Amino acid sequence: MKLFKYMAILAFATVALFTGPAAAWEPTKPIKIIVGFSPGGGTDIVARTLLAASQEFFPVPLVVVNKPGAGGTLAADFVSKAKPDGYTLLVAGGSESTSVPNHRKVNYKIEEFVGVIRLIRSRIFIAVRADSDIKSIDDLKAKAKANPGKLSYGTSGQGSILHSAMLLLAKDLDVDLRHVPYKGGAPAMAALLGGHLDITMVGGPEEAQAHLAAGKIRLLALTSDSRFPGFKDVPTLQEVGVDVYVDNMKGLVAPKGTPPEVVTYLHDNFKKGLDSKVWEKLAAKLKLETGYLSGEDFSAAMQSMSGSIGKAVKGL
Repeated sequence: MKLFKYMAILAFATVALFTGPAAAWEPTKPIKIIVGFSPGGGTDIVARTLLAASQEFFPVPLVVVNKPGAGGTLAADFVSKAKPDGYTLLVAGGSESTSVPNHRKVNYKIEEFVGVIRLIRSRIFIAVRADSDIKSIDDLKAKAKANPGKLSYGTSGQGSILHSAMLLLAKDLDVDLRHVPYKGGAPAMAALLGGHLDITMVGGPEEAQAHLAAGKIRLLALTSDSRFPGFKDVPTLQEVGVDVYVDNMKGLVAPKGTPPEVVTYLHDNFKKGLDSKVWEKLAAKLKLETGYLSGEDFSAAMQSMSGSIGKAVKGL
């Protein structure tokens, strides 16, 4: 009996010696990055910029696949049901992740994704015309209190993250504002400049830059938790006493159940791309604000933001 036990231990040790530790995961076929919007849009540009910077760190092709429709939710639904093997990722963190699911029924939950890496943050600004008598958030509150339901604001669409950001602001200020949805930020800005809106939500500094420089608009505040370096005079809502924080984030997520070693590999190699000179050069040219977070922190940020938006929507 002792001899048999000794031989079994010896056999196990021999197998362990020759097999060694389990090999780390490495992709063997193309990795698809699913984008829920059309080619040429902001999310698509972020994805293609990342791929240009990261391809050299992967042994397989990185491929962008556009699946536009329903505010990015078609793509999110597709990825939530994909095999969790590391070969199908979603560009997430914006409306499809934190906002739209709180406004209407979708076929997935934010918990069905695991964060890989956050890439950028796109700041959201509250803008009025330069000749508006609304010169601050306090002015906005006072005028809205005096004219309940009459002050109008434009966003890039019903249920968008810009819409949700204004709902959170209105809830904190305890005011009633009238929402006017548009098909994008550009037509909403045109409506503001044309005198058809009192306020508009701006989905990034690049959308405000030219109009601000021309003296056509005034930025009252931004919804981030820190000031934007390019507009240092614009305060955060938190600085003016409003407990609201919303960022339009962009990063990569994988289907729930993706093995940790796969997520780690993807994170580490995309992080190399994010730290590269290629990304630095392209991001500067495209005015993308790098906002790295680990996959775990990215997931936590999305869930926190979604929770805040959910509370505001349910309170309507």
